[in-house]
Amino acid sequence: MRNPSAHGRFGVKGGAKAATKSGAKAPRSIGPQGEFTMHEPKVPALPPVKSFSELDLPDELVKTMADLAVKEPFPIQAATLPNALAGRDVLGRAQTGSGKTLAFGLALLARTAGQQADPKRPLALVLVPTRELAQQVTEALTPYAEALKLRMATVVGGLSIGRQVSSLRTGAEVVVATPGRLSDLVGRRDVHLERVKITVLDEADQMCDMGFMPQVTEILDQVHHAGQRMLFSATLDRNVDHLVRSYLKDPVSHSVDPQAGAVTTMDHHVLHIHAADKISAATEIAARDKRVLMFLDTKHGVDQFVKHLRAMGVRAEGLHSGKSQPQRTRTLAQFKTGAVTVLVATNVAARGIHIDDLDLVVNVDPPADHKDYLHRGGRTARAGESGRVVTLVTPNQRRDMVRLMADARIRPTITQVRSGEAALSRITGAKAPSGVPLAGAAPTDAQGKPSGSELGFRGMGTRPGRVGKGKESRKTLEARQQAEARRAARVRRGV
Repeated sequence: MRNPSAHGRFGVKGGAKAATKSGAKAPRSIGPQGEFTMHEPKVPALPPVKSFSELDLPDELVKTMADLAVKEPFPIQAATLPNALAGRDVLGRAQTGSGKTLAFGLALLARTAGQQADPKRPLALVLVPTRELAQQVTEALTPYAEALKLRMATVVGGLSIGRQVSSLRTGAEVVVATPGRLSDLVGRRDVHLERVKITVLDEADQMCDMGFMPQVTEILDQVHHAGQRMLFSATLDRNVDHLVRSYLKDPVSHSVDPQAGAVTTMDHHVLHIHAADKISAATEIAARDKRVLMFLDTKHGVDQFVKHLRAMGVRAEGLHSGKSQPQRTRTLAQFKTGAVTVLVATNVAARGIHIDDLDLVVNVDPPADHKDYLHRGGRTARAGESGRVVTLVTPNQRRDMVRLMADARIRPTITQVRSGEAALSRITGAKAPSGVPLAGAAPTDAQGKPSGSELGFRGMGTRPGRVGKGKESRKTLEARQQAEARRAARVRRGV
């Protein structure tokens, strides 16, 4: 099937015309530090549309969009859909939660409609870095695919490879896959990619960061050489530069709100806190009335913190790569329904997880770089909703956090807090946990410390006395007494 032209079946209707000044320079979009410049294409791009009605979409898609209350395009959809439907290669940068999935998904499905794949030979491919993102993309596109009578297959690690092979043998027009599992199936000759004429790379920078570049390039070398390629991500750093230069042909580039690292409906707070008080403050935040997503660095840290929270009466579950896919799927479903109010996760949940009405994300451990920060925070304030991102920062982390925020081009509100204080509750809704262990929670000792855990609810602001074991060193004691004297002096002066 040949690619439709800009005025073909899936192009823009006559009311929208392409830019005529080919010599005019489009503004160059420069993202956060480390990203490459997106250049204007040689062939002028079609202009953005104001409504879906300007696009010649199949009637089945239009009806499904109406049934799902998809009425007006988000900026990234308005900018990229005209060119994607016209068969152009597309390079898109937009914030997480801004509608990237439908931006490429509607075009991919519309251009594949009416075709039928042979066994093991799909016609369209979406590559994503994680199982969770693969499932989210599949869930988002399935209603539209069913309306067009297109078959979808999800190919990811951690699930039965036999079932995935079976779905490919039956025939699937659209495959959503992670690079590792798809490469395995290609090597086993359970799937052949030479008929794939539309390829999408979603969150391409994370695929590069996770070491998938060899598999991604191997896959791109096998899809149809004259096919359409689209690359979408919330960040486009220089790791993606090789993919763009090697595999995209004169791409149309779109960067929505490039000067802002995060959506404008998102509030950012950095809470300065003593290291000894960090777990207590995090526990109080977790005990809030509404749901919260909390990020830690390690799988072990997630497991220990979840054990601690459940012992304190908080309905928490963990999500990380050490969990089986059924466990991860069940945990996400419980969090979405509210059966679990606290989801404690590593970066496995930082991309591709969509939770409706989630208004708070907490970085208990600050992220490693600004990209991780933006993707963690992108779990809230999605699709125009408001949200808040809170990062707990100990004194030795402050300098790195200042640098990270500068790279992300974010000016957070900085507040010194302690557990049990009004400021923490005002910002996060924190409150003291019930202290009544949940059914099945690990037993606790007299101090509320779960067995087998080094964590305990030992907040400086909620319990008298010193935190920790043994005696303070003389140096520590003197420093603490001096700090308390300075605070008392400020109170006397009315500062």
